Amino acid sequence: MHLLTERAPAKINLTLHVLGRRADGWHDLESLVVFSRGGDCLSLAAGEPLSLVVDGPTASAAGALDDNLVLRAARNFSKHYAGAKLGAFHLVKRLPVAAGIGGGSSDAAAALRLLARANGMSLAEPGLAEAARETGADVPVCLGRQARMMRGAGEKLGNPVALPPLIGLIVNPGQPLETKSVFAKMNIAPGTESDFGAHPNFTSNMPIDALMAALRKGRNDMEAAACRLAPIIGDVLAVLSAAPGCRLARMSGSGATCFGLFKDCRSAARAKKAILRAHPGWWVKACVLN
Repeated sequence: MHLLTERAPAKINLTLHVLGRRADGWHDLESLVVFSRGGDCLSLAAGEPLSLVVDGPTASAAGALDDNLVLRAARNFSKHYAGAKLGAFHLVKRLPVAAGIGGGSSDAAAALRLLARANGMSLAEPGLAEAARETGADVPVCLGRQARMMRGAGEKLGNPVALPPLIGLIVNPGQPLETKSVFAKMNIAPGTESDFGAHPNFTSNMPIDALMAALRKGRNDMEAAACRLAPIIGDVLAVLSAAPGCRLARMSGSGATCFGLFKDCRSAARAKKAILRAHPGWWVKACVLN
C-alpha cells in the first residue's frame, strides 16, 4: 500500500504579545512564529476508510482518538470537499502534549496537507484554509510551516518572513498546561485592550544581530501567568538563561515549553547534555528554527 507522509514540526512563538480581548471573548494576539525541522510524523493510506492510529514516545498523553485534531481536520476537509478521498492516518507522536508548541495543531495541518496531496489539490485552495480555521486557532499558521507574523486569534497571517536559521534548544519540564487556564489567569476583561507595549518589526533577510536585538524587544505576555500556574517554568527559563552561549530564553505559546536561542550548535549541544544530566525527566531537543 502506497503511503503519503508529512512532517508535523513544533511551532515556536518567538514573540507573543496579547493586545487585548475582544467582546466575543477571543484574545487578540501578535506573534512571530517559526518552526522546527523535526517533530511528529503523520502518514496517510489514501482511499481507506477514515481512521487514526497513534503511537510513539508521547502517544499516551495524546488523549482520546475521537477528539484528536487529525480526525477533526479530516472531517472539516470532508465538509468542504464532499466525495474527496480520505484515508487511514498513522501518527507517530514525539512532541509533548499541551505544551505551547502547537503539536496537535501541527498534526492537524499535516493531515490537511496529506489530504490535499491525495486529492491533487493546491495548498492555496480556499477550502483548506477554511478547514484549518475550523479545526483550531493555530492550524492556519501550521498549514504553511513558514516563519511569519500571526495576528488576531490566529486567523490573520502575514507574508512569510525569510529568517536566518536559529540554533534552538526546546525544553519541556513535563507539566501540561492548558491555554484557557493561562488566559483565565491573565484575567483580561472582554472588550479590554492591554497596554504592554508595541511589537518590534521583523523583515526578511535581517542580519542575525539585528534579528536578536528585535527579539529582545519582544516578549511573551502569557509567561507571567503561566509561571504562576506552573512555577517550574521559571526554573526552565533560569536554566536556559544561565547556559553558556544562550542569547535569549523565553516561553513558547502558553507554556510550559521554553526555548533558548544559542550562538552555535556546540553551545546548544553542551547545554542539552548539562540540562538532561541535572533534569533527566525533562524533554529536551536541540533543533534548527526558521
